[in-house]
Amino acid sequence: MDNIQDFKRKPFWKRPEGVTGAIVMSGLVIGGGYLLYQALPFLIGLTSNILYLSGMLLVLGAIIYMILDPKMRNLVWYMYKSVMRWVTGLFVQIDPIGILKSYVDDLKNNLRKMNKQISQLRGQMHKLREIIHKNKRQIESNLNLASKAKEKNKQSMMILKSRKAGRLKESNMRLEDLYKKMEVLYRVLTKMFENSEIMMEDIKDQVEVKEQERKAIHASHSAMKSAMNIIAGDKDQRYMFDMALEAIADDVSQKVGEMEQFMEMSSNFMDSVDLQNGVFEEEGLKMLEKWEKEGVSLILGQEKETLVLQANDDADVLDLNTPIKKPIRAEGHTNQYDNFFE
Repeated sequence: MDNIQDFKRKPFWKRPEGVTGAIVMSGLVIGGGYLLYQALPFLIGLTSNILYLSGMLLVLGAIIYMILDPKMRNLVWYMYKSVMRWVTGLFVQIDPIGILKSYVDDLKNNLRKMNKQISQLRGQMHKLREIIHKNKRQIESNLNLASKAKEKNKQSMMILKSRKAGRLKESNMRLEDLYKKMEVLYRVLTKMFENSEIMMEDIKDQVEVKEQERKAIHASHSAMKSAMNIIAGDKDQRYMFDMALEAIADDVSQKVGEMEQFMEMSSNFMDSVDLQNGVFEEEGLKMLEKWEKEGVSLILGQEKETLVLQANDDADVLDLNTPIKKPIRAEGHTNQYDNFFE
């Protein structure tokens, strides 16, 4: 499981059980301070008795030992985190297997929505391409009429048709830029759909296998045995296994978040386009351009840059009539989360 060490795990205090731990810790500090203040006169009185004083010094020595001894400190900290995790689990879903199952459901819903978005976008792109072709025909027609008007010395008609052709050319330039941005969206959405479908299948496989494996590990590695491993300074198999599952859950969480964010952005972009009147909001284009310039996508990886380049390459023509195929994992496919357990 050495590979999961490279995964940036959330600190305890930023996790759900950490919030519970912070509240409980604050309560213990405030409550303990108040009780100590109330009992201070009584404790001072006890110091006059040698027996009581010896007992108090022993308790104080035990506390100092736990603070200074690394193994004991780790054991107390492990036990505290375990209790906070158990308490939090009564109210919040923190079981990594349960979390992964919920992400599978989220991915199923998102994939349905994404498939619908892709179909709507493809319809808009067909309409836009027809508008561009229609404008090109009108440009050619107006230029021909302007040429004939010039031959017949009809100056006003020539100017009128030439200006109309110029306006249509300017409109087409903007519409062609819009089409390229739509093509970026289409290519990204289809690739994101494919990668997310495969990721969902990988997660389902991991849940199916690791759920039973986790039960076996938890049954053979009791809390007491885990505590003894902590004291001995050894890696606890139960802890490392759960850590690997939590690393997968964190990775999937980020990818699902990116997926939903891009879907929302693309939906807002498409809603801002009014093909009927040939207008669209510049804000939508700016949002997409900002996404293009941002870092590597978690879902797409290095494919993001390739997809953007393909969309802007006039030689790489996108065939909108090609149906969206259901992604199928290739034979011999390696589960992308297997290395978390190595």
